[in-house]
Amino acid sequence: MRPDLFRLAIAVLTGLFATIGQAAEWQLNDLMQQLAQNRDGRATFVEKKYIGIVDKPVESSGELRFTAPDKLEKRTLKPKAESLVLEGQRLIIERPGKTRMSLNLQDYPEAAAFVESIRGTLAGDKSALEKVYRLTLHGSAEKWQLILQPQYSRMSDIVTRISINGVRGDVNRIDFDLADGDRSEMFVTKVVAQ
Repeated sequence: MRPDLFRLAIAVLTGLFATIGQAAEWQLNDLMQQLAQNRDGRATFVEKKYIGIVDKPVESSGELRFTAPDKLEKRTLKPKAESLVLEGQRLIIERPGKTRMSLNLQDYPEAAAFVESIRGTLAGDKSALEKVYRLTLHGSAEKWQLILQPQYSRMSDIVTRISINGVRGDVNRIDFDLADGDRSEMFVTKVVAQ
């Protein structure tokens, strides 16, 4: 190939890759903008945890509630009642017949990063997510998948990947792949206000 044609081919490819990169960035920003419009929401969930020492997945179900910018509630109804309420940096865990536990997430940075994957996504807070994760978006507005991969070894020693799926501004599935080989799938169904 002649040197001038080679340079031209490199210039065209470089421009093409830059355009693709800008389009992907726009799509991620667009997704975050759509998610940020949901200031408050309710959903039901079914979660399946695949644990290496158990033959069948452990299944639970209940309700989720998000109130922007930082309140997230997970109320498990089956098989046993449990309530997790996160507001700001405070996590409150309640189980019937047991004492109430309150934790400050600032004392547990790995747990805070784990929680921020959900809260940051629901809030459409790209900058909060990028502090801890590398973000990759696949698909279109009609069917998207956001992959979060931890940037720091302390976090990747716990979770290797989080996959969040949805349609437009709604999340409908969250998968966690843990470093020890265990994993969980959470199927989310939005409750439409009447």
